[in-house]
Amino acid sequence: MPKTKKRKKQDKISAKLFGEIISSNSKKALDLYGKSRFGEVKGGKIIYSFPEALYLVEEKKMEVKEGGKKLSFDKLINRLREIDKKIMIKYVVFRDLRKRGYIIKTALKFGAEFRVYDKGKKVGEEHAKWILFPVSENSELTWKDFSARNRIAHSTRKNLLIAVVDSENDVSYYEVTWLKP
Repeated sequence: MPKTKKRKKQDKISAKLFGEIISSNSKKALDLYGKSRFGEVKGGKIIYSFPEALYLVEEKKMEVKEGGKKLSFDKLINRLREIDKKIMIKYVVFRDLRKRGYIIKTALKFGAEFRVYDKGKKVGEEHAKWILFPVSENSELTWKDFSARNRIAHSTRKNLLIAVVDSENDVSYYEVTWLKP
């Protein structure tokens, strides 16, 4: 009988959900941050946004535990929905852009959901190109809302990117730029 090779168990990042924070202090988390910029380094730990953590769990690169119990992808989504009602819209957009090679980071200090770095740009060394607002195709966007979002983008010297997620989780992007006359 031929010998079969044992599959080496893929080491996953071990992260914990505590309150509204998902974090890891593992070497693997630090290595992945250095290579692909997942998470933010704070106090010797890597802190993950909810979409980042969902993406890494779905890609089987991370497992998240809460109170010592491992959360499956579906349980993690349900748990995060309790904290953030818009997590699915955010996650769909995050996953789409990340698979296209963009780096996506939170932009709460800018008054937006995300900042998006063009392909090949280094977070921390270069500036994001876009401020991103993900929305459902069923949500309303008034001119006042649009104007406010556009002002945020302009004041941060970034282009406005609106991602519209339809009922089939397909994403359409609309970019708004400023033209000089």
